[in-house]
Amino acid sequence: MFARTKRLTLRPGWPEDAPVLAQAIAHEDVAFKLSRLPWPYTEAHALEWLSTPKSESDVTLLIFAHEQPTPRLVGGIGLHETAPGGGIEIGYWLTPSAWGRGYATEAGHAVLGMAQHALGLRRLVGRHFLDNPASGKVLRKLGFRPNGVARMPCLARNGEFDCATLELDFDADESRMPIAA
Repeated sequence: MFARTKRLTLRPGWPEDAPVLAQAIAHEDVAFKLSRLPWPYTEAHALEWLSTPKSESDVTLLIFAHEQPTPRLVGGIGLHETAPGGGIEIGYWLTPSAWGRGYATEAGHAVLGMAQHALGLRRLVGRHFLDNPASGKVLRKLGFRPNGVARMPCLARNGEFDCATLELDFDADESRMPIAA
């Protein structure tokens, strides 16, 4: 899947993206906010992840800002299955130089359109570590509603930490306009 918004292009990652991916994501401030990212993160990690075959239902996209003449990698976003019975979860990250520009919300709206209209999903879940309130703000802007607190592992921090859990029920949100995906 691909998407283009006013300022962003979302596309699958390719092995040749490994150097720029490693450069964009290999920040302690990013790794400590994600559940499954090893730390320190290297180009070899990026190449391994980009080379791993993805299933048909796996949506993993790199986020490129195209406001400048040359697009630059600013983050990643995707949908993946959580633990059995846990549903489909949205996840995202941005490189620190892209924080505070609304990119996560813009990319999130594009992926929600894919989830609802291209994949036919009715419900999504989201989580964020309690020490990452900015991610919670993005999820709430996207229409997610808080529904509790749970523990979630953080590979980079080598432990489990409290996280807020949220959910989005597409059927309950009448304000969403259908889009072509």
